[in-house]
Amino acid sequence: MCNLYSLETGDLFSLWQKVLRLPVVWEGQASNFEPRPEIKMTETAPIVRHVAGQAVVSMTPWAWRGPTGKPVFNYVSERHDFSRSDRVLIPADGFYEFTDAQPGQKRKTRWKFTMPGSPVFWIAGIVKQGRWTMLTTAPGPDIAPYHDRQIVVLAADQGRDWLDLSRPQAEILRAAPAGTLAVARDFPPPDLFG
Repeated sequence: MCNLYSLETGDLFSLWQKVLRLPVVWEGQASNFEPRPEIKMTETAPIVRHVAGQAVVSMTPWAWRGPTGKPVFNYVSERHDFSRSDRVLIPADGFYEFTDAQPGQKRKTRWKFTMPGSPVFWIAGIVKQGRWTMLTTAPGPDIAPYHDRQIVVLAADQGRDWLDLSRPQAEILRAAPAGTLAVARDFPPPDLFG
């Protein structure tokens, strides 16, 4: 499952204010976030909540500890009611999935997924124990060839639906239609194996 994503896009403040139709407020050190090509599980990254008529951005660690001590970085959405959960949006401009290694390689093949129709998009998440996790669903046609689950991705203008649950949860927490996501091999570089 997704344990690596990117957020390299600049000028997020005005974009978030426009698509969420809320004033954006930075909490703590969130405004110091620098674009990053890789955000890894357990690192601190920005999330967005809807609080008292504002989009509140905070820097928060990814993945709480489960009962066995392992990090909970992805969370199955289908079996849960999130109406009373601390719902958040995780801003991203790409995320990665891994498949078996290419012939002659030891490391797994890494694929980067982007959303051409929404260069910065949201990943639906929740917060527990002061940490966030990404919600997952059954894979859509763009992800199915690479993984048997996928994170819930929302176009920029769909984020507020999740924050406010303005539509039924089942309509929001599902795979995107075919052609929503673009994929490119990130490792090994395409020029190594064509």
